[in-house]
Amino acid sequence: MFARGGAPERRREQDHAASCHSPVRPTAAVTGLAAEACIVRRIGWRAVAVGGDADRTRRAIAQLIAEGASALVSFGICGGLDPALGSGALILPHAVSSEDGRHRRVDAALRGALAAALGRAGIAAAGGDVIGAARAADTPSRKAALHRRSGAIAVDLESHLVADAAAAAGIPFAVLRAVADPAERALPPAALIGLDAAGRPALGRVLLSLARQPGQLPTLLQLARDTRRALAALRRAGNALAEYR
Repeated sequence: MFARGGAPERRREQDHAASCHSPVRPTAAVTGLAAEACIVRRIGWRAVAVGGDADRTRRAIAQLIAEGASALVSFGICGGLDPALGSGALILPHAVSSEDGRHRRVDAALRGALAAALGRAGIAAAGGDVIGAARAADTPSRKAALHRRSGAIAVDLESHLVADAAAAAGIPFAVLRAVADPAERALPPAALIGLDAAGRPALGRVLLSLARQPGQLPTLLQLARDTRRALAALRRAGNALAEYR
């Protein structure tokens, strides 16, 4: 049983111990998909799904910072650039670059806390860099070009925006992503239609694309399998981070 009304000194020691073993808080995450935001909220962080739109991403980040977020995490699925990374591979980058040449290091303490939480659960995550792009890397040739030019191991649509906003606000940021489409995989036209403002698939437009180009169905189904693997990896990581809080 727990005794009621423990000594103040003991409570202070417990609070200090918790702070030494927890990621920076209050932490907020920006995601593309609503499903990713659900995982983030189970960790205990604030989350906003922006549907992969750059303007919505910037506005959402500004609002999170205005509401008191003291750390930001770019969280979700990504495209693989390193051929060694298969679908479901977790990445915990050391830095974020952008297509116009900006390069920002993630916060070492925040990244270290996330890595420690994953490590305690036996979850491995690749290091390296991630590149934030203005549009999806939809072909193996575009992925190869990004990998060759930047050295990044993965690409997404939000991390560079998170990095820029965190730098401007003077707060720490980190990136935790899972590969959905590997480097050798092309994205079918239906996958490029985008998401609605809440981060959900625009189902009507996807079905219309399929009706016009039914031959893309096998590739789309493969992408769905890859995405499920990536989301499962993120859920495992989220469970580890929730335990670590």
